[in-house]
Amino acid sequence: MDVILKSDVKGLGKKSEKVSVSDGYARNFLFPRGLAAEATAQTLSEMKNKQSSEQFKAEEELKAAKQSAEKINNNTVVLKAKGGANGKLFGSVTAKEIAVVVSNQFKVSVDKRKITVDDIKAFGTYNAQVRLHPKVTASFKVQVVEE
Repeated sequence: MDVILKSDVKGLGKKSEKVSVSDGYARNFLFPRGLAAEATAQTLSEMKNKQSSEQFKAEEELKAAKQSAEKINNNTVVLKAKGGANGKLFGSVTAKEIAVVVSNQFKVSVDKRKITVDDIKAFGTYNAQVRLHPKVTASFKVQVVEE
C-alpha cells in the first residue's frame, strides 16, 4: 500500500514522502497514530500544492532578505555611548542596541541573535555582520561615538 507520511517516521521516511508499506502496518500503526495518509489522487494533489506553496514562500523570503541586505551592506551605523576620558566605554555595546539602531535607520527587522560583532568596549569603528536568511548575510560597520 502506498502512503504519504504526515511526519517523520524513523526507518521509513521523512514528512511528505510517498512510501510503500504493508497493508497491516499502515492500518494498524501509521493511520491510527496520524503518521500517514493513504496515497490517493486527492492526497497526492494536496501534497504537490503544499510543496509548491512552501517553495514559493521560501523564494519570497529569500528575495526579501536580499533586498534588506542591499539596504544594509557597506553602510555605517552610528551608536552613541557614555565613556571615560581614556576612550573606554562604561560597559559595552550589545547586539540588542545595534539591532535597534539598524531597525530604525534602515527600516529592516533584525534579530539581535543574528548579529555577529566583536566585543565593543571602546570608541571606534567595528565590523559587524547580520544573517538575514540562511543564504543571505549583510556586512556593515558600527561606529561608536561619545554622547
